[in-house]
Amino acid sequence: MFLSRFALVLTSLLPTSGAFAHEFWLDAPAYQVQPGDEMTTDIRNGQLFEGTRLAYFPNNTERFDFTFNGTTKEIEARMGDIPALKMAAPDMDGLAIIAHEAKATLLTYSDWQTFVGFTVHKDFMQAVADHRDNGYPQDKVRERYSRYSKALIAVGDGHGDDKALGLETELVAVTNPYTLGAGQQMEVALTYQQEPRRDVQVEVYERTASKDVTVTKYRTDDAGHVQFPVTAGMTYLVDAVVLRPAPDVETTPTSPHWESLWASLTFAVPE
Repeated sequence: MFLSRFALVLTSLLPTSGAFAHEFWLDAPAYQVQPGDEMTTDIRNGQLFEGTRLAYFPNNTERFDFTFNGTTKEIEARMGDIPALKMAAPDMDGLAIIAHEAKATLLTYSDWQTFVGFTVHKDFMQAVADHRDNGYPQDKVRERYSRYSKALIAVGDGHGDDKALGLETELVAVTNPYTLGAGQQMEVALTYQQEPRRDVQVEVYERTASKDVTVTKYRTDDAGHVQFPVTAGMTYLVDAVVLRPAPDVETTPTSPHWESLWASLTFAVPE
């Protein structure tokens, strides 16, 4: 099987007890619906593409919207809703894009090795050296994190294109997973502040109907794209993280040292 020469691939089943970060994504019970049928989407947080369903709360949400046929509308969710999205699908075929941006949240790592493990997992080992060089404390590493999630849902035949929605970091499907030709690879673009992210790690989680998950790591090419093979009947989560120094570091005793920005994209491949 041919893989892009820019994609360094490492396939592994990650141990649940050894994960140092929790992914955040939109998960649809059905990624393919018929026009006019009910369409639902959960907000989830967890590991290995298995996580807790979160209720919708407006005070935790920066944006939550639905794009279809070139038009974006705010989703009218109610506080406490599970699933977060429950609506009638459009009455015509097309590709629905659900987008959610969570408000920034602060955390303090309980120990230094947990932070180190996070940087190893997400390929930010230089941050460990930078943290030490700056004289930041190792017993209370503080981080502010934000989540930028998208899901692609096929309505009817699912024809259409994903599009950039202006998220600070974003994954955009270059190919449509619902209309791929036989043997065609999936291609996804990764951006940060609307610019391509080159030579950075992207994780692809592949989930079977029986909930078995395989994780494959890629690196983006010079255009900020990754290509990867997909299998009919599987569901996919694509995940990428930005880690940057917090702009307000050490301005107060509790200000964060780091900021992380998490982009995710979910979709399924028809059988």
